[in-house]
Amino acid sequence: MTVTDPATADAPGTGDARRAGMARPSPPRRRRAATAGGAAVWLLAPGGLLTLTVIVVPFVVALVMSLLDLDQYTFRQWLSAPFVGAGNYVEAVGRTSLPHAIWVSGSAAVVATLLALPLGVAAALTTHLPFRGRSLIRSLYLIPYVLPAFVVGTIWRIILQPDGVANQGLATLGIAGGLWLNGPKSYLALIVVQAWSGWPLVYLLVLAGLQGIDDSLHEAAALDGAQWGEKLRHVILPLLRPPVALAAIISLLHMVNSFTLPFVLFGVPSPHDVEVLPVLTYVESFQNLRFGLSAAMAVISLALILVPLLVYLRTVRLDAPEAGA
Repeated sequence: MTVTDPATADAPGTGDARRAGMARPSPPRRRRAATAGGAAVWLLAPGGLLTLTVIVVPFVVALVMSLLDLDQYTFRQWLSAPFVGAGNYVEAVGRTSLPHAIWVSGSAAVVATLLALPLGVAAALTTHLPFRGRSLIRSLYLIPYVLPAFVVGTIWRIILQPDGVANQGLATLGIAGGLWLNGPKSYLALIVVQAWSGWPLVYLLVLAGLQGIDDSLHEAAALDGAQWGEKLRHVILPLLRPPVALAAIISLLHMVNSFTLPFVLFGVPSPHDVEVLPVLTYVESFQNLRFGLSAAMAVISLALILVPLLVYLRTVRLDAPEAGA
């Protein structure tokens, strides 16, 4: 049972009047909130318009194209092209080399990422502490990253020729070379080139993680008598797990989506052992002129990429409010 003090029941700002005042903001406060909300909408409008233009509209167009029998004969009137529903998806999975291309793209990206991770971590550890010439070494490490993919593919295409530097170097070691740009060894060449061009990204992210470690942790480990190996194993590497995981996911996404590097390195049509998904989609679209089929392949590749992409969003916590917000 609630007892109301008669002395304060009718006073302004008490009882029902106070509760009503707490539940409903005053008119000036509501106007300020409405003004702030309108300003936020205008500030977000350019980003929303850009997202709509660059992502949403092309995705909707690709989705519509994937449901049509669209080729060189029906492309000019593509809105009136025959509707085939999931026919392009069934053909892509069952009557093309799409499953093989998915396997080649995914497996090569995983192996290349596993090779790039230790290289990037080792390079970051060796250039973290100051020494004479450290800036030069850091700049040299970034060369594979800053070079355009077209240049990287061209350089490695020259190196991996039958009479190129790779085979000559292997011959001096008594190892037989072979054809690196065609045949079974082309898959190994793809992995090596992708790892070479991808490890600087790991290096940059791990180096940023190293610089974020508090110096007091290093001092505490030194006071406890920890040697360099023990400090690396028990202090540094556990703190580097987030940047290493982020680097692994970004490298994986980049290598799965890589088009220019295998396109320049192996040409089109590419050898069956290195027929990656982006190049296969390009061939179906711009050589075989099967635009509906290639759109279905693009949608399937997008669905496959969403898996590591969601892991990436989870890692960087883009879908969670910031602490303290």
